[in-house]
Parts: sequence; structure tokens; C-alpha cells
Amino acid sequence: MLLAQCAVCATELGTGGKRCGRCSTRYCGPACQKQHWDAGGHDKLCKKIKKGGGAELYHADKKTKEAVAVAVETCAADTKGQTCYICTQALHWKTKEGLVRMCACRGTAGFAHVSCLAEQAKILVAEAEENNLGGEAKTERWRRWYSCSLCKQGYHGEVRCALGWACWMTYLGRPEADDSRINAMMQLGNGLQKAGRYEDALTVLEAGLAMKRRLGASEDSMLSSQNNLAMAYARMGRIEEALRLRQEVYFRRLKLSGEDDEGTLRAAFNYADSLGSLQRFEEAKPLMRKTVPVARRVHGESHLLSLGMRCCYAKLHYEDPGATVNDLREAVTTLEETVRIAQRVLGGAHPLVASIERDLPDARAALRARETPSGSA
Repeated sequence: MLLAQCAVCATELGTGGKRCGRCSTRYCGPACQKQHWDAGGHDKLCKKIKKGGGAELYHADKKTKEAVAVAVETCAADTKGQTCYICTQALHWKTKEGLVRMCACRGTAGFAHVSCLAEQAKILVAEAEENNLGGEAKTERWRRWYSCSLCKQGYHGEVRCALGWACWMTYLGRPEADDSRINAMMQLGNGLQKAGRYEDALTVLEAGLAMKRRLGASEDSMLSSQNNLAMAYARMGRIEEALRLRQEVYFRRLKLSGEDDEGTLRAAFNYADSLGSLQRFEEAKPLMRKTVPVARRVHGESHLLSLGMRCCYAKLHYEDPGATVNDLREAVTTLEETVRIAQRVLGGAHPLVASIERDLPDARAALRARETPSGSA
């Protein structure tokens, strides 16, 4: 998804290869460049790509427009008859795009244009940079690239993907070592994951991690990238690879930041999830018993992380063939409590709510099967 491949044969280029002298389209060598010019249509596109800011920006602009269109179409039923809470219009004045909403806002709140959300985030981040605000203030403003300013919950699905592309398009022209450019690549990778485009996400996340290694990024930054990469591995069914990386991230996070740190808790959650996927329940459950109370103490009962970790802990119980009846009862009770809180805080359309609603019938079925004597009606 980033331009890290030959435009003709898709060979991975890394930092090497050859570029078009006019528009910077990348090739593995002169033969592919010539073929692209003679028979691939590049002779007709080259000037247009250059005018659009060069190959990377031209590509990002095209992908952003495509992602926005998909997000608008996905949200169409929900946004009918509404207006943007930022510009107050139904159609964006410049792009003519429609509205989106994929957060925890309900009723008439939270409808916006992706372009308005992106412009809002861009302005806030620019103010933080210009005024040399501290790290916490910069982080809070950067959240506008992936979370709603009204309900404070993260965007999901196609809206998160569209914002990821918009973020990357905004900062990709900066120097490679620029913090906002590095963060933008992470946002793009995460956005692609949220929309289920795991192979595309993997390409971006691997490129981002390799870049951070070249630049000598901080351990905290490296661990964030490794955690995102492990998530992509897990979503693609590469569970063993995900487990090895998540185990490393968890113990390094624990040593670096302590057990109360949000990054450590997320790493524990992800590590336990991978252990559960491999049916290593006796390793996963003690980890969750240790960390779920910490998440609830630090972040409260209704925080997205606390809810997700409780759901994971319940799932480890009802999926374990060796679980006792009491274990299964606890799993059902936990999921019933969690789904009520999640529906109230996140709304019925949130992915976590949908996940719990899928898990709850399975947990109840496992409990009924264990409570019903063998051979009875």
C-alpha cells in the first residue's frame, strides 16, 4: 500500500530500486521502467502524477478518496438527513462527500465528513507543534486522528481506514525522521486493520517497523509498532508468529513501564488472546486473573480496555475443555455484565459489542451442556 514495490513486477524494493526522474514512481530497474513507459501507460500519467505531488502523494490522495467513498457508503443508512457537526452541512463544500459516523455517538450526535475530521486533527496537531506543547498535550491532540472529540471513543471500520489514509497523505511529505510522519504511518496501518485489510496493513506496519529500526526509535515506539504488527499476524492466522512477538512485547513493556501502564495492559491482553487461540489456557488464565483487576482499577469498569480484557477472560473459561461448571457460570455472568456496560458506553454498532454478543450464546451453550446430565432430555 505504500510505494515499496516495483510498479511493474511488484518486487519488494526496500530503500533501493530506481525512480522515475519526473514523478518518483518506483521500479526494480531500467527494464521495468522502460516497459511501464512504453506499454504500461506511464507516458500518459507521468505529468499528472508529478502535478499531484509525486508518486507517493498521488497514490495516497487516490487511496484516501477511495477510502472516504467506501466509508460514506457504509454509513449511508445511519447518516441520512443529518449534517456535519463541524461544518453544519450535509455535503462537504469542497469535496462533495457525504457523512460518516463510526464511534460511540448516538442520536443526532457525531455525524461528520472525513475531510472535516481530518482538517480538525491537522489544525490541532499543527498548533501543538507551533507552540511546542509538551508530550501529553501533543498526544491528546493526535488522538483526533483516530478518536471522536465528542464521545472520546475510537473510530472503527471504514471510517478509521479513511482517516488513516488522510493522516498519511497529510504528513508523508515530511522528512522520514519527523515524528508526525512516523505516527501517520502507524495510523494508516491501524486503520487498514480496523477495516479488515490485513495484508495491506502488514505491508505498512512492516515498513514502519523497519523505518524505526533505521532511525533508532525509542523502545516505547518500537514496542507499539511490534504490537500492531503482531495484531496483523494474528488476524491473518499466523498465530505462532503473533504469540512470539506478543510475548516479547508484554515482558518488555512490563519491565519498561510497570504493570499499571496502559501499554503493558494492552500487551497482556494481546498475549493472553494469542495463548487462548493456541488453547494454552493454563498460561493465559493466570495472566488475565492478574491483569484484569489492574485494568479495572486504573481505567474503570467502562473503559474499552477493561471491557475487552474481561471479555477475553470469560472466553478463556468457556473455550477451555477442562473448565468447571463454576468457571462457565462465571464466564456467562461476566459476559452478561460486560455487554450491558459496553452497549451503554459504546452503542450497539461497536465491534466489541458485536463480539460479546457473539460470545455470550456460546458461553451459555457450554454451560447448559455441562449442567445437563449425560443422556437426559
